[in-house]
Amino acid sequence: MDKIFTLVILMVSINNMLTLIPFKNVTEDKVKISGGKSTLSVASNISITVIYDNNQYKKGLETDWGFSCLIKTNKETILFDTGGDGSILLSNMKKQGIKPGEIDMVVLSHIHGDHVGGLSSFLKKNPDVIVYLPRSFPESFKNRVRKYGAEVIEVKKPMEICAGIYSTGELGTWVKEQSLIVNTERGLIVITGCAHPGVVKIINTAKEFLGKPVLLVLGGFHLVGRSKQEIVRIIHGFKNLGVHFIGPCHCSGDLARELFKKEYKKNFINVGVGRVITMDNLK
Repeated sequence: MDKIFTLVILMVSINNMLTLIPFKNVTEDKVKISGGKSTLSVASNISITVIYDNNQYKKGLETDWGFSCLIKTNKETILFDTGGDGSILLSNMKKQGIKPGEIDMVVLSHIHGDHVGGLSSFLKKNPDVIVYLPRSFPESFKNRVRKYGAEVIEVKKPMEICAGIYSTGELGTWVKEQSLIVNTERGLIVITGCAHPGVVKIINTAKEFLGKPVLLVLGGFHLVGRSKQEIVRIIHGFKNLGVHFIGPCHCSGDLARELFKKEYKKNFINVGVGRVITMDNLK
């Protein structure tokens, strides 16, 4: 079954989102809300642990191209993306004292193999999860997830996933991608997989959806290979949107990390595999 997962991922990645099979029995968004409502749920006791990344933070953990992080709140434990290699994912989880069985749900940002490649290995350890994925994923991929016993929720529009945790909904055209938004008392934490739709657009969407300032943006910003001029322009976009803390990793690239650090100074968070971020780091 792992080979089937890999084949599906490679086929879609190589063709950069081929025309997909018509969807059947599509699950509707679980919760729909209007941005800016005063009744929005807020997450507390938040910690974010980077399990999979190509940047090193903690010695003894394996780096590899891809991304995965664990978001824990007072109510839920969420795995966001699964990296590219299941054995690395599970090994890094074990070394960080994270048990697959403690995870309640998995959120996949987009179809590329460096973000979904570890899913099958994880589901073998814990199939009793809800997997939130963009509706544009191939039907064959969704069915493979269901065969492990996991529930699949297809995300199209912005929605609440669980208390204090929201999805931006599918964004982009060529590569469709969802990002996570954690609603805290002090502002929004936006977590991106690769930011293919544009990281500034993602931040804008989060702000418009929930109507709150952005405390932290963390994850892949898709800036590898971009010129200094382009990156500086994007940094200005972050500043104009009032982003307070910044944590670029994965596909952000060394130049972008360097330029963001220069601009954000003490509010730059060095993110790599093994990094744990709590609200104490965001003061």
